[in-house]
Amino acid sequence: MDLEFLQSMDVQILVGLGVAVLAILVAAAYLFSSRKPKGCLDPENFREFKLVKRQQLSHNVAKFTFELPTPTSVLGLPIGQHISCRGKDSQGEEVIKPYTPTTLDSDVGHFELVIKMYPQGRMSHHFRELRVGDYLAVKGPKGRFRYQPGQVRAFGMIAGGSGITPMFQVARAILQNPKDMTNVHLIYANVTYEDILLKEELDSLVANYPGRFKVYYVLNQPPEVWNGGVGFVSKEMIQTHCPAPAPDIKILRCGPPPMNKAMAGHLDALGYSPEMQFQF
Repeated sequence: MDLEFLQSMDVQILVGLGVAVLAILVAAAYLFSSRKPKGCLDPENFREFKLVKRQQLSHNVAKFTFELPTPTSVLGLPIGQHISCRGKDSQGEEVIKPYTPTTLDSDVGHFELVIKMYPQGRMSHHFRELRVGDYLAVKGPKGRFRYQPGQVRAFGMIAGGSGITPMFQVARAILQNPKDMTNVHLIYANVTYEDILLKEELDSLVANYPGRFKVYYVLNQPPEVWNGGVGFVSKEMIQTHCPAPAPDIKILRCGPPPMNKAMAGHLDALGYSPEMQFQF
């Protein structure tokens, strides 16, 4: 073999190696950038998160913002699932209660809980005493709900009081995903106008996603001027404001136990099969 031939072979081998190394580097960079960040939750052990902001929304409702380890960290909570929070009641006894954050994993560096604090609530006492700089022990994710974009044509949602938090989380995840065309119809019941949680955020979703997200508010004690529902959620309200029974819809419900029981009865009577219903 002459020298020129050998030199050209060497060049070809080097070029080939260079292309191969470049391809590996590009593939590695793609995998790294497309890989979902690891969540901060542990399903077996409680982890502590620092409270960095507390915003009082009404006399008994506050929004708590907790810091994650880094500004790009995510909580790692699947859509529609919840976390267990550990605290101490007024007697100093340990108490554990489930809560659903109102934030998604697209909200990096922090997570938020909107908490209604009841006078006799054991975990409510813990949140009442929580101050900026304190830590909250959290474990998760928890829950039976599994969601894939497009798994149903439409969701009907029936929420009462603080049962709005999983509904808000699911609705927001659906609507903010440009590939998800699922429609959402929400009936949200409370005692008074002041009791409505996340009203500004819900109304903002209605305005930003017209036709895809609808809310019907129901109040037990409405103000004098009120164009929503009055009393308890009825079969007629469900018929009017939720998608009709069909294999490609699902009705979600979350509220106080008596309300959940009443809604299950209404849904059964209206022809919604068990497969079309889910209770948080």
